Amino acid sequence: MDYNKIISVTGLSGLYELVTSKADGAVVRSLEDKSTKFVSSRVHNFSHLESIEIFTVKENTNLAELFTTMKNSSEAIPDAQADGKTLRAYFEKVYPDLDFDRVYASDMKKIVKWLGILTANNIEIKVAENESTEENVIQETKDQKPVPQEGSVK
Repeated sequence: MDYNKIISVTGLSGLYELVTSKADGAVVRSLEDKSTKFVSSRVHNFSHLESIEIFTVKENTNLAELFTTMKNSSEAIPDAQADGKTLRAYFEKVYPDLDFDRVYASDMKKIVKWLGILTANNIEIKVAENESTEENVIQETKDQKPVPQEGSVK
């Protein structure tokens, strides 16, 4: 299962694998109980985990980076049911750049829970890399015809 197929669905707890999408919704499989169901886009919104960013005091960071930092930390990951003070103390040690004015305790609980679900399902956390911008610029330059300079002779 690929990280880029994992989604969050508003109004439903946990994480889901996107099985297929339809014009009026999507078929998703729960990562917790493996049940498959249709979810209407009229009622729910879908967010790919790889597109979710977290508020920091600098530039926002991708959720995958936060997950990776948490997994590589020597700090014990708290229980998802821990109180807000415990979660904040954990994140202050592991990722001190979080903007704690905009990242609430409920968000931190969700992050811890999601990491537990991803770990239990052996999902490698990585963001799909786009083609490098430098390669695109080089290709565009090759495709362009040279523009004659003013005063030059053809």
